[in-house]
Amino acid sequence: MAAAFMVSCTPGNGQPPTPAPDVDHHNITVWTTETLPDRIAKLHVVIGDFTAATGVKADLVTVPSHRFNQVLTSSAASGDLPDVMASLSLGQVRTMAAAGHVDFKTNEAIVQSLGEQTWAARALELTRDNGQQLAVPGAAWHQLIYYRKDLFAQAGLRAPRTYADIVAAARKLDSPELAGIVAANKTGQAFTQQSFEHVAVGNGCEMVDAKAGITFDSPQCVAALGFYGDLLKNYSVPGIQDIDTVRSAYFAGKAAMAIWPTNMLDELAGTRTDARPSCPECAKDPLFLARNTGVVASLQGPDGQQPAHFGEVISWTVTADSDAEPARRFVEYFLTDGYADWLAIAPEERVPVRSGSTANPSEYADAWMSTPVAAGRTERFGSVYAKDVLSTLLQGSNDLKHWGIVQGHGDLASAAMAELPIAKAVSDVAAGRAQPQAAATKAAASLRSILKSLK
Repeated sequence: MAAAFMVSCTPGNGQPPTPAPDVDHHNITVWTTETLPDRIAKLHVVIGDFTAATGVKADLVTVPSHRFNQVLTSSAASGDLPDVMASLSLGQVRTMAAAGHVDFKTNEAIVQSLGEQTWAARALELTRDNGQQLAVPGAAWHQLIYYRKDLFAQAGLRAPRTYADIVAAARKLDSPELAGIVAANKTGQAFTQQSFEHVAVGNGCEMVDAKAGITFDSPQCVAALGFYGDLLKNYSVPGIQDIDTVRSAYFAGKAAMAIWPTNMLDELAGTRTDARPSCPECAKDPLFLARNTGVVASLQGPDGQQPAHFGEVISWTVTADSDAEPARRFVEYFLTDGYADWLAIAPEERVPVRSGSTANPSEYADAWMSTPVAAGRTERFGSVYAKDVLSTLLQGSNDLKHWGIVQGHGDLASAAMAELPIAKAVSDVAAGRAQPQAAATKAAASLRSILKSLK
């Protein structure tokens, strides 16, 4: 696809693009890592609205995340890359950039045209490298500590924002009937690493340093491993915990705290038949848990310089071989006129990182809060969840961290998530099979081998 000249289609006030009568209409191709049929159907609707507004037709191609690298490599070799990539993770963005497939100038032009100040600064930082805009951030999801506000209030406990707060709450609330906290410890699962990373980054634990290499055997990481392991050994349920059992325990009212991503917000409101809150109070009041749940995103440990938490930013990028002008208009549309509808496709996984336009700074945050918690439901996020919960989510991107990304090792982050040496370290420490220092040293050695294989 030949690159076309760029035309500024979005005014500086952040309003959506308007059709230009003297510009030929184009067809573009868009890849998305979304694959769920209901989401794709809704995405087609928004694309149809884009075509009606601009005259640009967009062919949508789904590429499963687990096949992304393979399809990217083969398509690049045959000169068949799309114009736009959608719903990219931070790791996928870095993979694209490292292979030379990103149109940095067009991505930057989109950000500047819509107003850089309308984005969460951290979202832009995570999608930049050496001043180049690798992608245009669209939304984020956050790993969270969910906690029972009613039980915390009765016990006179502070919200679990620090290691000390978490231990104090887990110790006081833990009983034979109620676990102080539930969190993943199963080896071989990405969810275990993500749950631990959420706790670890607040203690200053980094997997890798841009200059020093692998740092997972640092004192900060060893301390975080010990903290996480002690919590699960002393104040949690016995045995293996994974993504399903953690949610089930919290939904049953059998845990005072749980570590899970924002994906649980719609389920907590009773939107899924296969994962409904089942606490004793929930039979009479299905929204009991939703109303009595607080969330904390960023945590701080004793060795951490500032609060932080794990999360993911989902982005768009215009490719280096794109038809740049219509590709730009497409991304701009999905961040203006189509933004609220795109967020509403999966609002629990798409917290806006662009809160509004320059003319209306809270436009998109307000739209997200007024989104129904699920298709076919009338309850909206803003009516189900308290203001403190919504504020935590909307401001969460400010402290978001993701191992390896800003250090220039997004490839290592992806490879480590595939081989999961850190999840094994977490499992071994939580089960008492290894001491934190030994587990961290072993995981660091595995990470060094992975890093060496990538060079």
